[in-house]
Order: sequence, then C-alpha cells, then structure tokens
Amino acid sequence: MQYRKLPHGNEEISILGIGTSSIGMAGQSEIEKTAALALESGINYFDMASSDAHPFEAFGRAAAGRRKNVYFQIHFGADYQSGKYGWTTNLDTIKRSVDWQLQNLKTDYIDVYLVHCPDPNVPMEETMDALNTLKKQGKILHIGVSNFTKEQMEEAEKYCAIEAYQPQYSMVDRKWEQLIRWACAQKMGVMTYGTLGGGILTGKYRELKEYGVDDNRNRFYPYFKEPLFSKVMLLLRTMDQISVERNVPLSQIALNWTLQRPFISSCIIGAQSRDKIEENCKVFEWKLSDDEMQLLEQALKKTII
Repeated sequence: MQYRKLPHGNEEISILGIGTSSIGMAGQSEIEKTAALALESGINYFDMASSDAHPFEAFGRAAAGRRKNVYFQIHFGADYQSGKYGWTTNLDTIKRSVDWQLQNLKTDYIDVYLVHCPDPNVPMEETMDALNTLKKQGKILHIGVSNFTKEQMEEAEKYCAIEAYQPQYSMVDRKWEQLIRWACAQKMGVMTYGTLGGGILTGKYRELKEYGVDDNRNRFYPYFKEPLFSKVMLLLRTMDQISVERNVPLSQIALNWTLQRPFISSCIIGAQSRDKIEENCKVFEWKLSDDEMQLLEQALKKTII
C-alpha cells in the first residue's frame, strides 16, 4: 500500500480507500471481515455514506484498538427514498446525524465530515456554521464537500475552510477535472469516487442490458446506455491489449491510470469480496508506462473525451 499526506493535516491516508455503500446489505459478520481484511491490506481510509447502522458498527469494531491509524470520512445530508435523492443539511439534521454516526461507529470523532450535496432550502451559512460548531466541539476534525460546484465551494468558504473535496472521477468521467485541479491548488484533499465507472472499466459488462430503476447502472452511471456504452467498448479494446501484455486485470489498469494523476489524493473502490480487495491492492506492484498512458489517452480522445 502507498500513502499520501493530506494538505490539511498530518494524517497519511492510503491512496486506495474503501467505500461502504456497496456492502450495506451484507451480513454483519461479513462486513466486519471485509473491514478487517482492508486494514490488513494497509487500507486505512474508509468512506461511509450509508444510512444503515450495520457498516458503521462493523467498521467501528474493526478499528477498535487502532483508531488513531484509521481515517473515517463520513457523508451527511443525502436522503434517498422512492428512487429520488433529497437534501437535508439544516442545523437539527446535522446534529442528529453526527451523534447517530458517532454512536454506531463507537468513536468520539469523525476525521472528515462531508456535505454530500448542498441543500437549496437551507442557507449555506447555516450548514457551515453547524460544521464549525461540531469542529470546535471535537466531534469532527475536518470539513469537506461532495458534489459541489466551484461557486458553491467559494460560497461555503465564506464561513469555514473546506479541507476536502470528493468528486466523481475516472477514465470515462473527467467532466470535473478542471474543478479537481482547482481544488487541489486550493490545498484541499481530493478523494474521488466512481474510479471503475460503476464496474464498466473492469470489463465485466460487454453486452448492452437494461437495469432496474433504482440500479446505479441505470439511474447514475450513463455508460451502460447508448451512445456511451459503445464508446466505452472501444476503449476496452485498448485496455484489453495492455491487460494481455501486462497479465493484469482491467480494473488495475483503470486504478493505475487514476492514481498517476498528481491532483488526486486517494480514490475509493468497492469492497464486495476478499478477492476483489486483494486484486485491487496489487495495483501497486506495477505502473503504467508513459507509452501506455499515451496509448490510453489516444483511445480516450477517440472515444470518450
């Protein structure tokens, strides 16, 4: 595992992090085993956005006795019901959320607290003042945002310092790259999600299919529909070529590409199984060459960007 020191503190986080949203429905013991394996693999950064208590309880137990070396980044404010997201970032909601999360995680502080998305019905000042209060109380150490525009971050920074930014970023989704570079220049830690494009960059999905209304491959990631699906399939041909020459899975190629971006502090991967965690951690055993990076860039220009 490799680590990077974040601009806003002395913490060093693993440049591969684990997102827990994909394991929220797993059994309690299975989640705890996943957390323990991640820690054994050197992963010390966990991004938690679930409203289910199980992942918090399991990861809290896994971190017991080594909490100072574990980095929890937790979202608040997103409420997903009946196929739609709602945003709740008023003062009372923030207080309830952080106390519920601390209780279930069995800790007395959260390393980074992320506003999942700005609430159009709540003044930015109210949200940020609430976070400032939590920071003064020691319940959170750093304040971050996810899914904010530059203008929204600049508005938020009128009331408190933004220390972390979490956008979606991958080979097939670079629409926020300019904003990511700006955030990095502002000394924010940049932790990305969607690194594998919802799984399409693993090469697992080679045929166009229809998915359920609430399935992320239908409602969130656009690559599983035309015209992007066919474009990604062309990109996979180039990735397949590197995969054969390197004898590595496509997922490692996608991760390797992202981790070579100097403006990325860490990127989040899923944690569905022991095999996947071990496979993804092997990305540090090799590195894409300059020629391979150029080959991928040429393929991206022809297909995606």
